[in-house]
Amino acid sequence: MKNQNKIGEKIMIQYCKRCCLPSTKPHLSFDEEGICNACRNYENRKNVDWDERKKELMEILDRYRSKDGSNWDCIIPVSGGKDSTYQVITMLELGMNPLCVTATTCDLTDIGRRNIENIKKMGVDYIEVTTNRVVRAKLNRIGLTEVGDISWPEHVSIFTVPVRMAVNFNVPLIIWGENSQNEYGGPAAAVENNVLDRRWLEEFGGMLGLRVNDLVGQEGITKKDLIPFTYPTDEELKRVGVTGIFLGYYIPWEGLHNVLVAKAHGFESWGKVVEGDYDDYENLDNYQAGIHEYFKYLKFGFGRCSDQASMHIRRGRISREEAMKTVKERDGAFRWTYLDKKLEDILEPIGVTVDEFIKICDEFTNKKLFLTDKNGKLIKDKNGNLTKINYDNVEEDENK
Repeated sequence: MKNQNKIGEKIMIQYCKRCCLPSTKPHLSFDEEGICNACRNYENRKNVDWDERKKELMEILDRYRSKDGSNWDCIIPVSGGKDSTYQVITMLELGMNPLCVTATTCDLTDIGRRNIENIKKMGVDYIEVTTNRVVRAKLNRIGLTEVGDISWPEHVSIFTVPVRMAVNFNVPLIIWGENSQNEYGGPAAAVENNVLDRRWLEEFGGMLGLRVNDLVGQEGITKKDLIPFTYPTDEELKRVGVTGIFLGYYIPWEGLHNVLVAKAHGFESWGKVVEGDYDDYENLDNYQAGIHEYFKYLKFGFGRCSDQASMHIRRGRISREEAMKTVKERDGAFRWTYLDKKLEDILEPIGVTVDEFIKICDEFTNKKLFLTDKNGKLIKDKNGNLTKINYDNVEEDENK
C-alpha cells in the first residue's frame, strides 16, 4: 500500500487507521485496510502459544546455566529503566545468577542513578562501564552534527559493551528485553528474530550509517578511544559462543506491566509526564534523551508520544481520537527542558550553544513535513514549535 502522498514539494502524512504511527516512520508499512505492521504484529500475539514459548525459554536457560556455579549464568544489559529492571526480576525469579552490565549513559540523571542503585539492591553482581568522558562528548557532538543523533554513542555502546563483557568473562548468554522491530514495526525478517547478532546490530542498533571506523581522525579521536564502541570480532564471539535472546519473544512484553512490576521492586518513575512523552516512566536515565526524541520528530514528523500512545491504543486503554489530540500537543514541542533540566545546561558539556543547536535542528528538519514561508524558512511559533502540514487534514478526514 502506498504510504504517503506528495502535495507539491510537501508530503501529506498518512496514519495507521488503528494507532498514531505515520507513514514516515522507517520500515513501517500499511496493509490494504490501512493498518500498520506494528498493530498487526500485536494482533498476532493472540496466536502465540506462550506456554510453549516459556518452556522453550526454560530449556535455553538450563542449557546455559553454569553447571558448577563457577561463573555467571547470563549477562543482563541494564540501564536502570523499567524494562531492564523487569529483566533482572524475571531472571532472578527463574533461578538465574546474572551479571548485570551497564554501559553508562551520556548524561546520567539523578533518578537514573537511583534506579541503577535499586537494581544493585536486588542481589546481583553488577558492572558499570563508563567510557572516556572527553571522547564521549566528542562523539555526542559528532553524532548530533553529522547524523542528527546526540545519543549515537549511547545507542551503539548499549549493544557493544555487554557483548564485550560476555567475551571477556566467558559468559555466552545475553538476556535482552524486547525486539523493538516487533512492537514498533519493522521488516518481516526481523519480527521473529529472537537472537541478536552482528547483523542485527548493524541494521537496527542505532548506527544510522555512521560507522565506528569513520570516527578515527575526527576531533583527534584514535582507534583506541573507540574500544568500548567496537563490536567483538567474529572469532571472539565464536570462541565464547556468545548468543543473545530477546526476553520479549518468550514472554508477553508490555511496558505498563513491566513498570508496575518494577515499581513493586523499588523502581522510581518521574511522577509527572516526561517532556514530549505520553507517560512518566520512559527515558528517565539520560538528560539528552529529550534531544534524541525531538530529532526523530524533526526527521519523521512523530516522536515518543506517538509510540507510547499507539501501544496504549492497541491494548484498548485509550481511543485513537483521544490519543491523536495528545500526540498533536506533545510530540513536537521544542525541548527547552528535559526532566526539568534546562537545554543550555544539557548542551554545555558537549560545547554547543542553544543558538547553534537551533541551527542544527533546522538543518535536520524535513521541510517536506512542516510549514515554511515563501522563502523556504521554517515557520515557528513564539516557543520555537513547528507546524506539521496535515494535522487539520487528518482531523477533517476523521470527521467525514
